[in-house]
Amino acid sequence: MLALFDEWKFLAGLGIFLFGMFMMEESVKQLAGRSFKALIRRFTGTRLKGLATGIVTTSILQSSSAVSLMVLAFVGAGLMSLANAVAVLMGSMIGTTCTAWIVALIGFQFKIDVFALPLIGIGGLGLIFFSGSARFVNVSKLLASFGFLFHGLDFMKSSVEAFAAAFDLAAMPDLGLWVYVVTGIVLTAVMQSSSATIAIILTTLFSGIIDFNQGAAMVIGANVGTTVTILLGAVGGIPTKKQTAASSLIFNAGTALIILPLLPLMLWIIHDFFGLTDNAVLGIALFHTLFNVLGVVLFFPWISLLVRILERLYPEKLTILTRYIHKTTPQIPEAALAALRNEILHQLLLSMRYIAARYGLRQGPPSGQPWHEPTQDRPPTTYGDLERLHAAIFTFYAQMQTEAIDPQEAVQLEPIIRSSRSIMNATRNLYERLPEVEEIGKEDNSFLIEAHKTFLGRLQQVATTIEQVAAEARNEVQEEELRLLFQAIEEADKRFLRACSSSVARRIIREQDVTRLLMINRFLTQSSRMLVLSMQALLAKNGSTAAPAMQASPEPHVG
Repeated sequence: MLALFDEWKFLAGLGIFLFGMFMMEESVKQLAGRSFKALIRRFTGTRLKGLATGIVTTSILQSSSAVSLMVLAFVGAGLMSLANAVAVLMGSMIGTTCTAWIVALIGFQFKIDVFALPLIGIGGLGLIFFSGSARFVNVSKLLASFGFLFHGLDFMKSSVEAFAAAFDLAAMPDLGLWVYVVTGIVLTAVMQSSSATIAIILTTLFSGIIDFNQGAAMVIGANVGTTVTILLGAVGGIPTKKQTAASSLIFNAGTALIILPLLPLMLWIIHDFFGLTDNAVLGIALFHTLFNVLGVVLFFPWISLLVRILERLYPEKLTILTRYIHKTTPQIPEAALAALRNEILHQLLLSMRYIAARYGLRQGPPSGQPWHEPTQDRPPTTYGDLERLHAAIFTFYAQMQTEAIDPQEAVQLEPIIRSSRSIMNATRNLYERLPEVEEIGKEDNSFLIEAHKTFLGRLQQVATTIEQVAAEARNEVQEEELRLLFQAIEEADKRFLRACSSSVARRIIREQDVTRLLMINRFLTQSSRMLVLSMQALLAKNGSTAAPAMQASPEPHVG
């Protein structure tokens, strides 16, 4: 009987199916990947919004793993609360059921070759004829990926047809549903794709190799197995990442433990209530959806309790972000002012080192130990750390405002607190511009590639000089180095604008590329100005104003 099973054709079909899933995910990410990241970041302010965002993004991306890893990254960066992250993960499990519906409704209801082969052909030709357009290339990949998806499914289905015809399900020993649950877990963990597992389940169910109960048990296992990706992504991570990964495991495993004993009831609902007795494939797709929806209904109201439990299981180590103000009382204005100034210099150096690490720049001055070196035993600074440090600085400033401050000290206080806001503003701008800068560097235009190198070089100059200035002991040398850096920033801005103008006139770059370059240049120039002017204000300990070459507002609005 085993000779009837074409194992190589089945494996080829599985490989083609997985390749199609991979191509689909990659093409959708390229077409609108940044939009999905923005959607996940911006539209998760409440748990209900997070749930809806998880459903929508996973339905389109067709990958709960991709969404889970994005959520893990945002939680780790402090850009998303744990409660909202749990809601997004719950929504992603509902969104991932779209694959089952697509396969069930199209893959087993129509002759696959009728549309699979044309999609592969059109997509493949599009890759050749539209290779000059990134958007059309990704659209072609998307078309081809759908074709590969269903062509692989057709291979799997046909590979077991002869085997299924001679297979007697009644002759098989009753292994128990737990065996099928474990099988679903293992398949999903190995392939890192619950969608591929669902396709195998639907294929074997359609061929009569397994019955509905066994298929449903494998679906339950596939849902639990999909947590492996996010668990691996959290290994060695910070406590918040471990909390997020654990929440995914608790949600999926908890839902499985609740639903498995209720399989007879679920069977009645699908077969009798929805009338799908004669269509087991659609029945499994419906079961997959009901399983995840019911899980959300059961767990969503208890997110707050789940978060509290996870925070106790994986407590976050208390990291003191400040170096000076937490040791000083705001009730002594002279000491408080000095501590605040030093703290903001510390903020500036941490921010520059974070940006340097994010952009892959050389960190620290060429030689010597920089002033206000952060403690060596603390973990690398994250964007969330910088936001919390800025908040702590402003809170200390607000506390100083409640004390009796000498007018001369008040004059010095305002410029340095503006410097803190400027540093945070510049850091945010540079943090958010990285994808655009990286995109410029991936173009096939020599001017754009050179512009990418120029942007990184200018940023490297700012980072290195600020470190050098911080390490310098003499105030007059610091002022001169900052003046020269400010002058270099202005000259680099003018030089780049002239280069862009010349390249457009000679048609070296397209008009749409000019807009991207000018916006990146604007953010880089303005952010660099803010950093230099902020440091100049912090070093002016006698409250004097900036040098004439640097007479500008230390906090221009960018972004």
